[in-house]
Amino acid sequence: MTGTPDPTQSDESIYAELVDHAHVDDAGHWAFGTDFEDPLAGVDTTLPAGVDGADLAAYCLMLGDDALIASHRLSEWCSHAPDLEDDIALANIALDLLGQARLLLARAAAARDDRDDVRPPEDTLAFFREAQDFKNVRLVEAENGDFGETIARLLVFSTFRLALLEELRRSRDHVLAAVAEKGVKEVTYHRDYAASWFVTLARGTEESRRRISEGLDQVWPYLDELFQADDTETRLSQAGVAADPSILRADVDAVLDQVFEAAVISRPEIAPMAAVGGRTGRQGLHTEALSHLLATMQSVARAHPEGRW
Repeated sequence: MTGTPDPTQSDESIYAELVDHAHVDDAGHWAFGTDFEDPLAGVDTTLPAGVDGADLAAYCLMLGDDALIASHRLSEWCSHAPDLEDDIALANIALDLLGQARLLLARAAAARDDRDDVRPPEDTLAFFREAQDFKNVRLVEAENGDFGETIARLLVFSTFRLALLEELRRSRDHVLAAVAEKGVKEVTYHRDYAASWFVTLARGTEESRRRISEGLDQVWPYLDELFQADDTETRLSQAGVAADPSILRADVDAVLDQVFEAAVISRPEIAPMAAVGGRTGRQGLHTEALSHLLATMQSVARAHPEGRW
């Protein structure tokens, strides 16, 4: 291109063009990349026989919200990690989880036949729900803390999620099975990355050992919630669609114990985070941290609800 930029064309006017309702159907106004395809285009989204669409949608929201919120927390490390290599590694893990979230939220929308004439339905679910509508476990929404706490959280979360995805590869829902098959490869790397750093910090200096130990103490109260089956999970696991999280405890404990042994760190003796009125993250009960996270994550989409990017 040889054209000279028009100095009267301010950044503000360029962005205004993106959200101009008069051009919402005009593909020529795209500024960032090209139009995104439906992530489930060409995929058979027919419900498995005997499965309620609302149940399947709720379950996909649980797993999609886990991935979405964990991804956002990890993305907060961009340009703040201890070194460039880990800055990129954490960003890549965040992108893997964001990809899983997009597929799962799209599956949730398809399962209950949600349509949005303005934006992709997975975007509507990510950016236009309130905190009480999110179904993620509380483990993923807590603030990052220092690097040791983030590594401890990633170790626990990825060990649990890997066990869950391994079970879901046998789901009767072909979309869930396909998401799980791809996700197992990704999350295996996430777990191994976290385990390697956990042992390195624990066997490093006195200061690094203190930080990883304190990070594990911060994360530990959220562990039990991972294995508490919601009514929807119970119904769908009995139907061969979901994975019952309660049966994953032994496998997750075995992996964590291996890492703790290598790190020469004992399991924390800390009481689990209690449910309130029988409700946890799966039932929309969250910490204040989630509201703050959503205020940041959803701000652009909510400021321009009909903008296309």
